Amino acid sequence: MTAAPDLRFFPSADGDLAYRDTGTGPAVVLLHGGFLDGRMWDAQVPALAAAHRVLVPDARGHGASALATRPYRPADDVAALLHHLGIGSAVLIGLSMGAGTAVDTALEHPGLVRALVVSGAGTSEPDFRDPWTTSVLADWGRALAAGDVGAWLEAFLRLLPGPHRTVADIDPDLLRRQREMALGTLRKHTADEPDLRVPVTDTWERAAGIGVPVLAVHGGGDSEDHLRMAERLVRTVADGRSVTLEGPGHYPNMERPDAFDAIVADFLGSL
Repeated sequence: MTAAPDLRFFPSADGDLAYRDTGTGPAVVLLHGGFLDGRMWDAQVPALAAAHRVLVPDARGHGASALATRPYRPADDVAALLHHLGIGSAVLIGLSMGAGTAVDTALEHPGLVRALVVSGAGTSEPDFRDPWTTSVLADWGRALAAGDVGAWLEAFLRLLPGPHRTVADIDPDLLRRQREMALGTLRKHTADEPDLRVPVTDTWERAAGIGVPVLAVHGGGDSEDHLRMAERLVRTVADGRSVTLEGPGHYPNMERPDAFDAIVADFLGSL
């Protein structure tokens, strides 16, 4: 798996950020999960580009995008991309970290957002309680602190099947793709570098003010925490709804792309 051949770059206030720009029509932005990059949306790009302009950025510090050298907010990077391209508003589709960024963008730059699709997250302020999720995060943190890349990758890949399956149940090619993206991003960083992300605060309290339609697409095999937080978001906003895809864990777009794409297409058609 190599970098997407159609990558473009735009100069942000702190280095060049990578993105893909495919198709024509109303704009849709696909925001990837943590430690991955825009290639996690490869199955969605051609499906959505038939009727939309599809933008797929690599988040700062991920994929081909520059590392941060000063404090930043991911939502501001999304806004900067849209302003750079002269796009007045877009539908934001985000998974996990990308879902948090999508919601942050709706809170901080509401005029740029027509609608939201989220999966595996509620806002950028997660509330982890489930023992399975907290054990994965604990293993993840210990491995990073010890500089043990193999142990970290093992913990990270547990998100893919979720709590009810193991990686042995996952298509080997999908595991390979996740592993390559995650290692590519991890190798951009050093253990002692500061985290320069500036959090958007009071997101749950402010979410009720989101006035655009919000769809949550659940992977039915995801952790209880991720399902609960995404469902909380759609219950909080004025116009929220959810759909569950039985089977997949944290990445339903990658495990069941045809079903995921059909759900998203129906939602976009309703706007």
